[in-house]
Amino acid sequence: MFLQYLIVFCVGGFVCMLAQILIIRTRMTSARILVLFLLIGVFLQSVNIFEPIKNFAKSGITVPIIGFGASLAKGAIDGVKEFGILGIFSGGLTATAAGIAAAVGFGYLFALIFRARSKKS
Repeated sequence: MFLQYLIVFCVGGFVCMLAQILIIRTRMTSARILVLFLLIGVFLQSVNIFEPIKNFAKSGITVPIIGFGASLAKGAIDGVKEFGILGIFSGGLTATAAGIAAAVGFGYLFALIFRARSKKS
C-alpha cells in the first residue's frame, strides 16, 4: 500500500512540477497552463494512452486538471457512440456533471461561510 501512495505522490508531484516549470520559465499565465493541461488530458484520452497511465498512477493523474480533460473527452466519445454527432456536446457534460456540481456547490458554500476581501498592497 505504501508503494501505491508513493506512486500517486510522485506522479501528481511531477504534474505540478511541470506546471511550475512552465510558470517560471515561460510567460504563460496560470489560466493558459490550466487549459494546456486540460487539452493534454483530452489528447491522452483520445489516443487511448490515458487509461494505462490511470491504471498505474490512480489519483496522481486523475485528480489534476488532466483527469478532468480526459473525463470530458471520454464522455464526448461515449456520447458520439450513443447519440451521434450531438453527443459531442452532451457527452462531456454528462460525464463531468458530478464534479462540476460539486465545484459549484462547494464554491457557493464557502462563499456563504467566508467573506471576500481585497489583499492589502
